[in-house]
Amino acid sequence: MNTLVSILLITFFQTSTLYGIDGPPHTGHPRPHHQESIDPSRFTTDQPGRELPLPEEEEMFTFIVFGDRTGGPAEGVSILEQAVADANLFEPDMVMTVGDLIQGYSTTEPWMEQMREYRTIMDKLLCPWFPVAGNHDVYWRGANKPPQEHEHNYQEHFGPLWYAFDHKDCRFIALYSDEGNPDTGERTFSKPSSQKMSPQQLQWLENTLESSRDMKHVFVFLHHPRWLGGNYGDDWKKVHQVLAKNGNVRACFAGHIHYMRHDGVQDGIEYITLATVGGGQRGTVPKAGYLHQYHVVTVRKNGIALAAIPVGEAIDVRALDAKTVAGAETLAKATPAIKSGVFLNQDGSASGTFEVYMNNPTNRSIDFELTPRSDDSRWSFVPDHVHGKLKPGEMNIVSVKTLRIANGMDSAYRGPQVRIDRDYLTETARYPVPQTTVDISVKADLERPKTPEIDRALQLDGIQHHIAIDSKDIQFPDGPFTLETWFNADSFPNRCGLICKTESSEYGFFVSGGIPEFDVHLDGAYAAAVNPKIKLSTDTWHHLAGVYDGSEVRLYLDGSLVSTKTASGKRTRRNIPLIIGGDVDAKGKQTSVFPGRIDGVRISDTARYHGESFVPQARHSTDENTVLLLNFDENQSGWVFDESPRTRHPRIEKGPSIVASPR
Repeated sequence: MNTLVSILLITFFQTSTLYGIDGPPHTGHPRPHHQESIDPSRFTTDQPGRELPLPEEEEMFTFIVFGDRTGGPAEGVSILEQAVADANLFEPDMVMTVGDLIQGYSTTEPWMEQMREYRTIMDKLLCPWFPVAGNHDVYWRGANKPPQEHEHNYQEHFGPLWYAFDHKDCRFIALYSDEGNPDTGERTFSKPSSQKMSPQQLQWLENTLESSRDMKHVFVFLHHPRWLGGNYGDDWKKVHQVLAKNGNVRACFAGHIHYMRHDGVQDGIEYITLATVGGGQRGTVPKAGYLHQYHVVTVRKNGIALAAIPVGEAIDVRALDAKTVAGAETLAKATPAIKSGVFLNQDGSASGTFEVYMNNPTNRSIDFELTPRSDDSRWSFVPDHVHGKLKPGEMNIVSVKTLRIANGMDSAYRGPQVRIDRDYLTETARYPVPQTTVDISVKADLERPKTPEIDRALQLDGIQHHIAIDSKDIQFPDGPFTLETWFNADSFPNRCGLICKTESSEYGFFVSGGIPEFDVHLDGAYAAAVNPKIKLSTDTWHHLAGVYDGSEVRLYLDGSLVSTKTASGKRTRRNIPLIIGGDVDAKGKQTSVFPGRIDGVRISDTARYHGESFVPQARHSTDENTVLLLNFDENQSGWVFDESPRTRHPRIEKGPSIVASPR
């Protein structure tokens, strides 16, 4: 996730709202807006303007609640460490927990080791933190089980099994939900008989609530969300009656189930269950609460606000100095170069090697991961992924061998790609830049298609259809050249590219508003041959030819010279593709799209046409001066045959079709 803070749940408390525990969730913003006032004594300006309301000067505070740490992999402690670092950015008044602090289910020695690990991490909080006992914290597994299992260890090293404390006219109550079966002593959360509150704890709770009647709010914390019923039985009903009687219990927080859940409001009490901070996490639907997260609670005099924050999503504002921001941006903009030697045979088999030139253009170290892939399962790659670290200015060339089985060429063909993940590293954090997926160029050995009896053409929808031809496949020397094509437009948008490599560079055809134009970028400036008096017709085949002979740029329409521009110099080169079916932007993407049909695209490294007129070929032919020739006779499993001596056959993967289109 790339947002500053992902807020998954916001709820507000209102004492007049009455829902059953199984009723609809209490979500949205039912309370009125915060109190405001116009107070000239608190507002200063020497400018005119609308009076701005000010917030009420009320006392408020925040606390954070952590979910379960246990039941997950050993590295879950790293998630807990990140949650502690996140919490310190908020600097709450305190951090509460809802139990299962350690893995437990052990004898004393491993229990003590896990306790020390947990406390060492939690003690890095800038604020006090308060434990709640869960089943992992007190259940014993092994020989010589004490009568009370790990209760004594918990009390000595974490705190009382139940307790309460006061803060800013609010009371916080921690309850114990693993006392066990009162008759047999069996401890389990799967039997209602073991999920009962003892008379001793219940009496203590009643006394504690009685002494808090005049406080603003009471908050309750326990491990098992007993209000869910089922294996928990119905013992919570009596507890709820005690809580509701007090009139100021605002919320009960629990954990254990390892996903977030809000069970509505009954008698003014919200029932809230947290997910995990390092515990076992299925991640089924992260945005629906299956994730590592913590709750941030804001307490005001007449209610509370809740926000669930994914662990690791809080960003340290003070860490984003100019050096860090600039370095991360530099890394994100850097596209690794790729050199491909992958060859595809007519039977569909392929082999070769491609190299990824991973470099670090930043002022700090970076981590990277390369993952070769394809949506076509007939490709295989060795290695299948590569991890690495680069110091500032360092480069690493990663070589990947690839094979494709000989299974013919069909509509399921997809080319190879490499997925690139990179992290910008600082002393205290890592900043992942957006993932990049780069297509690997494949040189194909296609069978020359038969010349069709009826002309065919490339059909473009004017929305996204186009062909992009890599810059390296159409390189030719400075000096004379010719660009030409046949086209039939459905319409002429106000800005409409036809065949372009023009982004302050190279050459291209435009037919914006039906006006033909040929541009060549020479010595840093465009030379445009354009005739604004001409209005092209739709649903009509036209031939355009653009010629540069070293001293002049010429535009021919249907074989007639319609515009000239005196110009000379060298073409401005940029590593962007040639777009057939639109213009190209600085990132090499299609823009200013063309709706209609295109046929016979030919680029030549010579000035083919001179004088006032010529007769266009109905079907362009190839010779030694041909750099590219696409007659669009056949779609060969997503490939188009290039009839030039270079045979750099381009792909048409994203929608264009080849249709019969007689001229």
